[in-house]
Amino acid sequence: MRTLAADSGLALEVLSATAFGGMPAVTEDTGTFPGNARRKAQALHARLPAGHWSLADDSGLCVDALEGAPGVESAYYAGPAGDPAANLAKLVAVMAEVPPAARGAHFVCVLCLLDPAGRESLFEGRCAGRLALAPDGGGGFGYDPLFIPEGHSATLARLGDAAKNSLSHRARAWSALAAAFRHGMLGSA
Repeated sequence: MRTLAADSGLALEVLSATAFGGMPAVTEDTGTFPGNARRKAQALHARLPAGHWSLADDSGLCVDALEGAPGVESAYYAGPAGDPAANLAKLVAVMAEVPPAARGAHFVCVLCLLDPAGRESLFEGRCAGRLALAPDGGGGFGYDPLFIPEGHSATLARLGDAAKNSLSHRARAWSALAAAFRHGMLGSA
């Protein structure tokens, strides 16, 4: 988020939840990206000093052949431990017999921003693409070694952070948030 904020040119200081005692435990059971992002932002907002904004996100990978799964369960696809390597391995196994033409997917990110008074703004970003036949690349995290963004021939794990920060679902959600600040739709931070 700090990199995205700096790249946006906005005069914002993004602080980690650790500066305020860490991120409170949040049960992500709303079944939607906006609902889960809202829960996280509200939990963080409750522990911030007066005058602070809170920002949280929820994101995941939606696979066409799996009717949108893992979706909001992306972090827990292989079980409650939330193990990224196990999640990736499970997706590779589940998709093993799916032909290249049917491997469409997209990442979704929803940012929930609460102003100091608790007023909410939601921003969504999507990154369309397809799944590779096998993981490729050591960069990024989560499903990045399997996801090839539209218009590219390499996975997010191969493209690197600079490319990812310009085309990812999170970058697109942040771009919408930055545009709202620039156009005066959110007041001042």
